[in-house]
Amino acid sequence: MPVRVHTTDPGFLDMLQERYSGFVTSSEQPERQAEIEFDIDLTPACFADPNAVVSVSEHQGRWTLERGDFRAEWNPAARTGWIRQTANPYSIDAVLRIVHTLVLARQGGFLLHSASAIRNGKAFLFAGVSEAGKTTISRLAPPDATLLTDEISYVRKHDSGYVAYGTPFTGELAKLGENVSAPVTALYLLAKGSENRIDALAPAEATRSLLANLLFFAEDEELVQMIFHSAFDFVSRIPVSRLTFVPDARVWELIG
Repeated sequence: MPVRVHTTDPGFLDMLQERYSGFVTSSEQPERQAEIEFDIDLTPACFADPNAVVSVSEHQGRWTLERGDFRAEWNPAARTGWIRQTANPYSIDAVLRIVHTLVLARQGGFLLHSASAIRNGKAFLFAGVSEAGKTTISRLAPPDATLLTDEISYVRKHDSGYVAYGTPFTGELAKLGENVSAPVTALYLLAKGSENRIDALAPAEATRSLLANLLFFAEDEELVQMIFHSAFDFVSRIPVSRLTFVPDARVWELIG
């Protein structure tokens, strides 16, 4: 989903181009129509803790997004908004994640706490909480696997299935995913153990686990219901299993 940002600060623009390298359209490429546009208002360091709780609320068709380190507004009808923050990459990164969750919810998609990679033309998702092994499984990926992300997977509904896309949202690996996509073949819930094995999950457990790893910040009943529907639909179409693994490259012999 193309996003255009407007800023008068060339240094901030350079920082964004470096951070989102591979996901930025150059002046030599045909310009795609932006689906979202933001004006960036850079301010002095006057905000509080970036680890503060995120607030996402809607009033009269406009979304207000707030955290200790930023304030933002987004109008879905006009596809425009503004972000007020200091000159750092983390605030706009958070805003983009939040806005994408709002857009994807209405399209049957979602952002997921998971690593993801493409192998043999198929995308695999590896979900789990912090320390579950998302970065480890990404680091162990063989040369024929293409990393989409080690932290936040971007999943959209497509025809009778789902497609995973590369994202610039990084975790501990601090490596950008590739700007490519592939149909989702499986979702694995990660667990570290003494052996490598895959155990299929019943639909109820699969759905609960998927919901527990979804990113969604808005307290909006309509969108929450859409997210629940998307989770049930995903589980009905995509195999969900528990992947218990020893942290070495042999685990990838079970994948792909």
